Amino acid sequence: MTLTPDQMLAANKANLETLAGLTSKAFAGVEQLIDLNMSAAKAALNDAQHQTESLMSVRDAQELLAVQAQMFQPLAEKAAAYNRQLFDIAQHTGGQIGQVVEGQVGQAQAAVEALVKNLTQNAPAGTEAASQALKAAVAAGNTALSSVQKAVHQANEMMQANMTQMAQAVPSAAKARPAAKKR
Repeated sequence: MTLTPDQMLAANKANLETLAGLTSKAFAGVEQLIDLNMSAAKAALNDAQHQTESLMSVRDAQELLAVQAQMFQPLAEKAAAYNRQLFDIAQHTGGQIGQVVEGQVGQAQAAVEALVKNLTQNAPAGTEAASQALKAAVAAGNTALSSVQKAVHQANEMMQANMTQMAQAVPSAAKARPAAKKR
């Protein structure tokens, strides 16, 4: 089975379109990351200014401890929110890229299976054992790829659950910490 020049051109064009789509999705993710970091930097500068003003108005040690305690809770909550947004951007971008890759893998698997079918149907007499070995190798490769895809999906789900737990735990832990210091 040989490819015609038109088939090769179409395949190359499809690959370039896929690459352009993937590049676009990656740049969109980077753009979101830059926006997140710019917002975080602006908020940090604003917070630093307010905290400096608060510290400059402190008159005694008791007031200093109160001002410090008030600073830690919002900082922990903002850090958790930043990490959550960062994870969301990475997950969304990775998910979009993963969908494209899975689609391409599916197409490649179908093409390989069609090629193997064509080869085995047109194989000369006496090559049945080799044809069966080729079919078994392709089936084993597909099974291994499927297992890897399942493992990646499970790891992604576990990471999502961990991020959700962390996002819920950090604010409550930050609130509990200043209360423990007051005792």
